[in-house]
Amino acid sequence: MGRRRRRRRVDPADAARALPEAIAALSQTLPAGPSPETFRRAKFDRPEAAPAFWRLLFCVLSPQLPDGASASFSPEAQVRSVKLALRTQGYPRRALAQLPDDGSQGGRELLLALAWLLAREPLPERLLAQNRVQLGDEMHVCECEALASPGPPAPSVEADGCVDIRHLQWLMGKLRFRWRNLMASQQEQCALLGKIHSYTRGCHSDRSLGHLSVTETELLRDPEGGRQLLRRLQRENARLQAALEWRRRELVFWQWMDTVLDACPPEASQPTFLPRIPTPAAGALEPLVRELQALQGELREAVEARRAAWEAGVGGRGPEWSAARTALREAVGQDLAALRRACERGGSLAQPHGPRRLVRTEAGAPRGPGLRAPEVIEALRSREARLEVVLRRLQGQCRQELARLVGALPGLVWILPPGR
Repeated sequence: MGRRRRRRRVDPADAARALPEAIAALSQTLPAGPSPETFRRAKFDRPEAAPAFWRLLFCVLSPQLPDGASASFSPEAQVRSVKLALRTQGYPRRALAQLPDDGSQGGRELLLALAWLLAREPLPERLLAQNRVQLGDEMHVCECEALASPGPPAPSVEADGCVDIRHLQWLMGKLRFRWRNLMASQQEQCALLGKIHSYTRGCHSDRSLGHLSVTETELLRDPEGGRQLLRRLQRENARLQAALEWRRRELVFWQWMDTVLDACPPEASQPTFLPRIPTPAAGALEPLVRELQALQGELREAVEARRAAWEAGVGGRGPEWSAARTALREAVGQDLAALRRACERGGSLAQPHGPRRLVRTEAGAPRGPGLRAPEVIEALRSREARLEVVLRRLQGQCRQELARLVGALPGLVWILPPGR
């Protein structure tokens, strides 16, 4: 295992008292969080602790599931989902992938996996943000996606057997039908939200908002819903207090995890929870900086030589190469336009990200918090242009692949569909 961060030592008696409190605070911030006793049993790899941790990791790694939906999945399905999610995120320990799929073993390995997730991101804060109680009508806006490049072309994958074109056409039709249903439902939802915002104009105490949300309107219609909302807010407040308590006692948990890791059998690649970053002495980095600058110069020269050779090799490939260069030039232009808008808007590259409250404002009214509709429309149009570039590139790749397949069948005439 890699080096661990040097931490301030805590008195063993104080740590013994603080550890259950730290684990209890952590469990309260997690969905289906086990008790401190279950954590203790997992340290000693007791089999009775494994099901609770499999269920916990399944809920943590599947945050979009509604409350209680994990019960509809079998233990085997939960175990396979957890293994796949951890492998996708780069979890380094192979011992977890070798655990049986019945969910009866692996308490200690699952405890290490949970600690790995806690070390690589602020997991309690992310879960609290995803499961927070929404009082206003919100929509998710992510303008930073406009800066994402289309990415390299997808690799060609050979089919194992014959491909039924009619089945593919049926799947495409089914996908278009569901997409149209989704768009229609979203348009209907927006129309209903507009009516509610228009009918309740002037009813809100906050003048920057001016109207009620769906949740606030429901409170006027059903007082019992207000009591349920109050209970949900109280539970969320308790989770927030537990998250603050967890951050205050987090050090004790990580010191306890050191003892858990020491009890594990050695493995070639073990997770590094909190790597120690040594403080360099004065002047110790200067030789390293000079060496890195020299390597950077050599790398730049090698890249220029490789680029010149590559352009000389692919420069005469005909219209396909010209179309690819045109698509790439358009993609770079979209990136530059997004960067210019970001700099003009705020002087930084920070893009609006996350949920934003929908507020209906009249002309000349004071601007409230959040984004305005023209800004959201501009972001969506920019994203649409980016997706059009990607679509044209993928369509060109499909045409080339179809031409290759048709060329392998003598006597077959390929006629392009209209509009393609």
